[in-house]
Amino acid sequence: MEYTYDVVIIGSGGAGFSAGLEAIAAGRSAVIIEKMPIIGGNSLISGAEMNVAGSWVQKNMGITDSKELFISDTLKGGDFKGDPEMVKTMVDNAVGAAEWLRDYVKVEFYPDQLFQFGGHSVKRALIPKGHTGAEVISKFSIKADEVGLPIHTNTKAEKLIQDQTGRIVGVEAAHNGKTITYHAKRGVVIATGGFSSNMEMRKKYNPELDERYGSTGHAGGTGDGIVMAEKIHAAAKNMGYIQSYPICSPTSGAIALIADSRFFGAVLINQKGERFVEELERRDVISHAILAQPGRYTYVLWNQDIENVAHTVEMHQGELKEFTKDGLMYKVDTLEEAAKVFNIPEDKLLSTIKDVNHYAATGKDEAFNHRSGLVDLSKGPYWILKATPSVHHTMGGLVVDTRTRVLDEQGKVIPGLFAAGEVTGLTHGTNRLGGNAYTDIIVYGRIAGQEAAKHHHHHH
Repeated sequence: MEYTYDVVIIGSGGAGFSAGLEAIAAGRSAVIIEKMPIIGGNSLISGAEMNVAGSWVQKNMGITDSKELFISDTLKGGDFKGDPEMVKTMVDNAVGAAEWLRDYVKVEFYPDQLFQFGGHSVKRALIPKGHTGAEVISKFSIKADEVGLPIHTNTKAEKLIQDQTGRIVGVEAAHNGKTITYHAKRGVVIATGGFSSNMEMRKKYNPELDERYGSTGHAGGTGDGIVMAEKIHAAAKNMGYIQSYPICSPTSGAIALIADSRFFGAVLINQKGERFVEELERRDVISHAILAQPGRYTYVLWNQDIENVAHTVEMHQGELKEFTKDGLMYKVDTLEEAAKVFNIPEDKLLSTIKDVNHYAATGKDEAFNHRSGLVDLSKGPYWILKATPSVHHTMGGLVVDTRTRVLDEQGKVIPGLFAAGEVTGLTHGTNRLGGNAYTDIIVYGRIAGQEAAKHHHHHH
């Protein structure tokens, strides 16, 4: 089987869809190939909050932000190992990307709610309806149908095809045991995501992240795009920078989105009934702190006052059912009961929460300097959840420039090859801040589609 398109995109997450829609908008033909039976990858199962400095929602809420502050938070959050040009391009194009999602893709965002993830100076993450990527991916899918962008699922890209000049001119893929050749007249976009679900690759680059850690990612995140591109001498960088997400299901490894209450004042408590880290610290810092606690897990505790603002229980009823059934989560009326269900020393928990209430009243967390101010927890009902860290995001990947062109080991552009999203390796440095992945994939996915659509095939 053979197909010919102007642009061939590998991967149907937010980066792949953004690239495909932009290629079509530029008047080109395009196709997305996806190895899994369902579209969306990690973009689908993500909370899908998207950081933007200067959004319409910040304006609605009277929040002052600046591109400079967003850039500085992001660079600092990655220990200044992220590429400043990549970060600047992401931040500069964030407002445009979010408005494009809103106006063109028709994604619904809450008009008066934002998240402030760890490491950010202000609330700047837009929240899609329902607090998950389902809203975004379903709207992408509808838009793709509308504009005639086909998606071939169960189709695994296996090899990049190069002509004698070194240009990438297509992709060889497997579908139901047959080989399909996709010829790309203008460009190939790799949007295959990271490798958090590839245990061997993880351990090769970062031996600490072994079987003790689950993965928050979908099963398809196995690094194929990186491996495929390296075979044609593409450069990869920062591969050892792998992020764990601190608050995940001890059974499945999946992120506990219900515990996003942490961004609104929920506290982290260990088995001894004590707080042990600032709840809005960076993901890597919190993960390491949890693994240093008895049993290598934490409890997340919050009350109705927090839920009234966070709405996380309301938004994640499926998780509530699953965690309750597995004995990982309880709703209780009193702190005494919260202590009892998980066998936490009652007097210790009560004195910890008494301190929290004091810090909430004074506005100063003397124990861990909570950056947005703690919330009074004297009134129930309460939710308490048991959680552990999982591998969440691989910051390293292919080396690209700000136009998403993939570079080879000598730093030269590989003609016809583009990459966007988690498969790339320069933007986030050692640690990606929450809410930055969606900004990354939409901004750079769009650029990749625009750039691939431009390129001409030179016949020699």
